[in-house]
Amino acid sequence: MITTTTPNIEGKTIEQYLGIVSSEVIIGANVIKDILGGLRDFFGGRSGTYERVIDEARQNAMTELIQRAQAMGANAIVGIDLDFETVGGGGSMMMVIATGTAVRVN
Repeated sequence: MITTTTPNIEGKTIEQYLGIVSSEVIIGANVIKDILGGLRDFFGGRSGTYERVIDEARQNAMTELIQRAQAMGANAIVGIDLDFETVGGGGSMMMVIATGTAVRVN
């Protein structure tokens, strides 16, 4: 499966547009991660714990996006957009929304 944020794929011709495909993933950070992240915020620096949570959510959203596109008969997804939001009480959960256009290319 070819995935790209661009509207086309260099060297490939889009033969068929199959439609918009999307996936949503919400992942929670547990209390320990919240405490460690809070300490990191207090003392400064990057929070490796939260970076891993965000990366996991992004990977899960992309995996689900690919599976949904494959179910539509696509062999590529163009125009992918990833949105990141915090949800829940105090922003304790991370939501990643992935959208794109499922296509068939040659």
